[in-house]
Amino acid sequence: MNLLFANDRKGEHAPSYYAATALTDRRWPALTGRHRADVCVVGGGFTGLSAALHLAEKGYSVRLLEAHRVGFGASGRNGGQVGSGQRLEQDDLEKAHGPEMARRLWDIGGDAKALIRDLIARYEMDVTFHPGIAHACRTQSEVAHSHHMAEKLARDYGYDQVEPLSREALHAILPSEAYLGGDIDRGAGHLHPLNFAQALALACDKAGVEIHEGSLVHHIRPGAPVRVQTEHGHIDADHLIFAANGYLGNLAPRVASHVMPINNFIVATEPLGPRVAQVLRENIAVADTKFVVNYWRLSDDNRLLFGGGESYGYRFPDIVQTVRKPMLEVYPSLADVKIDYAWGGTLAITRTRMPYFARPLKNAFSASGFSGHGVAMGTMAGKIMAEAVAGQAERFDLMASLDVPGFPGGSLLRSPLLVAAMTWFSMRDKLGI
Repeated sequence: MNLLFANDRKGEHAPSYYAATALTDRRWPALTGRHRADVCVVGGGFTGLSAALHLAEKGYSVRLLEAHRVGFGASGRNGGQVGSGQRLEQDDLEKAHGPEMARRLWDIGGDAKALIRDLIARYEMDVTFHPGIAHACRTQSEVAHSHHMAEKLARDYGYDQVEPLSREALHAILPSEAYLGGDIDRGAGHLHPLNFAQALALACDKAGVEIHEGSLVHHIRPGAPVRVQTEHGHIDADHLIFAANGYLGNLAPRVASHVMPINNFIVATEPLGPRVAQVLRENIAVADTKFVVNYWRLSDDNRLLFGGGESYGYRFPDIVQTVRKPMLEVYPSLADVKIDYAWGGTLAITRTRMPYFARPLKNAFSASGFSGHGVAMGTMAGKIMAEAVAGQAERFDLMASLDVPGFPGGSLLRSPLLVAAMTWFSMRDKLGI
């Protein structure tokens, strides 16, 4: 079964709060006939749209293929959090790669945040970046580590935007008894992810990118040029960019063996009105320290957008039931609140939680497996691949040099092995280990 069609209507966005408040209803035509381009991009999310836009800015002719609609995948369904650094914390990166590499990875993460704000400003996007992400800790040892990392980032990286929070200080912002303290990163933030993806697509369109929705790629013929085949046409291109992330399927088997698609879920409550003070007292986003992370924020009309729960098969479970349980563990007073929207999506993770950059073909680049850090790093990955196409591959080669091992058993056995591992970590969450 193809994840592109397992849970969604063909050519339609998920029934999410984001789709109900989308920036535009613009549609682009499917690919028909034979075409030639400097670069073909497969995937219309943050990564593909960013790559296409930056390539067009450099003067390349670009055609982008999206099986459904731009922003259809994880880019249009996620929690909207624009985090600092990489998915792994800096102390873990230092242990794994040494201080110099950890510093370079931190700088790329900082550039990723700046890139999003720059794109919003430069293209006058109708998208608001709201500053602030709080990290909510469940144990005293997690609180201590959180405060240590705030001090470390200020001391070793010159980043003074993370404020340690005691239990009382956290509860003043986030009135939940589930957490004992944490921190707030004022340099991070959150946004409406589908609107950001759509705004990127509109910017691509103005820059001359030919976007084709409803254009599922079913075959790639390597060569110079590479041929990218859809149902009703093909593109011959000098360069190919894979940007389909969890929806890549078997288009690039080497990538598929390193990247695992998993499903994650979000609900949106009815507008909370004055009860919003029971949830958040600042317009920030939150992520907690569970292995299967809970994350949430408020919408512009004061709904609670709460994400939690994962699944590893093709079909989505009962989403409301899956997400309501962790939501009520955090906010038991919301038991009577109506759920207006519930949706799921497929992201991609790697074994190390660091993204997987690779060259699947001599004239092809791929970046995926952002492991929940894709708003910032997915957008940045597109720019980095555009640089590589233009012959400036320093940052691409840096990311590709990271040791991101494949899943045992490759693409065939990775799923059952991952399920076993995730079940164990989920049990640790339940036991509070």
